[in-house]
Formats: sequence, C-alpha cells, structure tokens
Amino acid sequence: QVQLVESGGGLVQTGGSLRLSCAASGRTFSTYAMGWFRQAPGKEREFVAAIGWNPGIRLYADFVKGRFIISRDSAKNTVYLQMNSLKPEDTAIYYCAASRGAVAGSGLSRYEYWGQGTQVTVSS
Repeated sequence: QVQLVESGGGLVQTGGSLRLSCAASGRTFSTYAMGWFRQAPGKEREFVAAIGWNPGIRLYADFVKGRFIISRDSAKNTVYLQMNSLKPEDTAIYYCAASRGAVAGSGLSRYEYWGQGTQVTVSS
C-alpha cells in the first residue's frame, strides 16, 4: 500500500508560480512511477505530468509544456510539480498518483494509488 498526501496548493494571480508536493508513505517509493492529474469543476480528471522510476523519463500534457516541471526526490519519498506562468484555466484540484509500472504514462487506469488532492486557484 502507498499513501499519498498532496500539499502546496493555494490562490495565486495569473503569471504566478506554485510548487505542489506529494509525500508518499512506504519504503518502495523509488519503484513507483508517479503522476499528477487535475480536475476542474464540471470536467473530467485529466493528465498533467508523469515521471518514471528513472527521473529522466518525464511526460507532459501539451497544455503545460514549458510551464510545469515534474521531479522526484526518492530520499524524501516526494514528488513535486513546479508550476510557472499560471493561467486561470489551470484552476483545478490537483491529484498525485502512483503506479507500480516503470513508466505509467497519461492513462488514469494505470495508477493504483491516489491522493486526496490540493486546490489550485489562479485569479485573473
């Protein structure tokens, strides 16, 4: 079992930055691929970014390329999402997810464990 706890969300103005963190329990964090997803009101949950066992393997949704960076620190059992140049359309609940696969990719069904989410609100 893996438990995930997100933090770092909040209210920010357009163009601002936030760094989300996802702390994972368990001693096998380094064997999980990790992902970030988001869900805006009235919309389906969508993929944002993923990182494999090998932190050099990263995948991003087109709408965040060049603005968001996913990273992981296995010593701290934590994955991060650095979000820059935020836009009002980035407003959503952001979820962290873990997969036993080496690289989980963008599909929601590939992830076995999910956090409770953290709210990000970008004001115009």
